[in-house]
Amino acid sequence: MRVMSTVTKTLYDIDFVEWAAKTAELLRQGRLDEVDLENVAEEIESLGKSDRRAAASQLLRMLMHLIKQRIQPERAGTSWRTSIINARLEMDLLFKDSPSLRRYFESTLDETYREAVRQALDETSLKSRSKELDIPGKCPYTLDELLGADLDTLRRGRTEP
Repeated sequence: MRVMSTVTKTLYDIDFVEWAAKTAELLRQGRLDEVDLENVAEEIESLGKSDRRAAASQLLRMLMHLIKQRIQPERAGTSWRTSIINARLEMDLLFKDSPSLRRYFESTLDETYREAVRQALDETSLKSRSKELDIPGKCPYTLDELLGADLDTLRRGRTEP
């Protein structure tokens, strides 16, 4: 004999948009005892994670194009430059809204750079030649340089250690 568990579906599970509108109204009215606090907390956490993922995606994209410019300078063109500019603008907007994101990415820049190297080598099919391409093991840029330096300077790489 099979026992079926009972799952209670809430408005959150059935209609998220309606749940969000109702929750906002309850909060505005100060009716906190009626608010679905567990799901509110989950959604607030989700917002922070979403911004972090968006910034990570943009930083990864920027680094990948800088790496590809380094290993395939003959293929560097307007589309890569535009992608770097757009990634920079998106990250700047996210960091203005959430300065803690900047601090987070300063501390994880080398990790993101290593992933960008891996993806750039895979995308260009140059993984087998990675040793001869002289790609730095650590990110050769600071986050401030990535967000503010002249793009031609970034493309050429830093001259100081």
